Amino acid sequence: MTSVAVLCFLLVLSEFLPIGLLPQISAGVGISTGTAGLMIVTPGLIAAVTAPLVTIAAGRRDRRHVLIILSGLLAASNALVAVTPNLEVLLFARILLGVAVGGFWALGIGIAVRLVPADTVDRASSVITAGISAATVISLPLGALIGHLVGWRVGFLGAALAALLALVSLVALLPALPPSASVGMAALTAAARRSGVRRVALATVLVFLGHFASYTYITPFLQESAHFGYPAITVTLLGYGLGGLVGNFVAGAALGRGVRRSFVAATVPLAFAVALLAPLAGVAPLVSALVVLWGLAFGAVPLILQTWMARAATDGPEGGMAILVSASQISIAAGSLAGGVLVDGVGTGATFAAATVLILCSAVVPLRTR
Repeated sequence: MTSVAVLCFLLVLSEFLPIGLLPQISAGVGISTGTAGLMIVTPGLIAAVTAPLVTIAAGRRDRRHVLIILSGLLAASNALVAVTPNLEVLLFARILLGVAVGGFWALGIGIAVRLVPADTVDRASSVITAGISAATVISLPLGALIGHLVGWRVGFLGAALAALLALVSLVALLPALPPSASVGMAALTAAARRSGVRRVALATVLVFLGHFASYTYITPFLQESAHFGYPAITVTLLGYGLGGLVGNFVAGAALGRGVRRSFVAATVPLAFAVALLAPLAGVAPLVSALVVLWGLAFGAVPLILQTWMARAATDGPEGGMAILVSASQISIAAGSLAGGVLVDGVGTGATFAAATVLILCSAVVPLRTR
């Protein structure tokens, strides 16, 4: 269980580590900030495609072998980023990460809960979700700090070495995990036909589009619009991550009062924070407070969506989870891409305004659900 949780942590860390390093990466590879955002776009798109494909291709294969292969892809991806000479190699490396991310989110969480007794499954799931938040806590400030002290390539080299250690741990400690059942295209199609599943997917698409169109470029915003130095950026992003960790546990406590109500309670303050950042860019304390609120609000979203999908797809949870992974990952990619175009074309103010509209639209979806 611990090895799988560590792999989960490293996948999230690797996916979002570039966000704290975009200015340094763009300068190091000789590309614009918007183009550097393709480091978030690419794995998101690939994960969206590979989540259902890996679920189907895994078939009756031992899930232990699948996890070991995914760990190898994660290590190779980070190692390639660390030594990349150009944009082409950089994007190929992020494609490998996308395969690992899509495969793990579709299969890994279900595998992890099989490693613990039945009466501790909920606790194990919350530990994994907390690991996602913890990776978010570390990835942004760690990226900013590493970029400032020793350079961005060192950060990815460290992530590659950590992934290798996780791979060795899986080989040594993980037992055989024959699948309890295989998920075919029929199961995915059946899940997609359920109106509740489609509504969760729609809410996921809207909130992730808005969040990642703005969140991907938070470091350039703090540096160029709010005029924060690297120490202030690191502290502010740490506040964002810690807020996300708190938001995860608040969501866990609040879900008993209703998953749809919890989603609205998270997305409305999220939109509020994103909307006010650009107009208040000149007021440093308010910028920092809004970034923390942003983290607190969005930190609740993944757990809420996962729970909402589980309740909407009761007769096919694996198919529902594959759909959720595809919806979230393609929205990460599309949001980062659209945000990059807007940032390069019209600036962060317009980008954050468009993101606010999308997030508010997501808050309407559960209100219209019967």
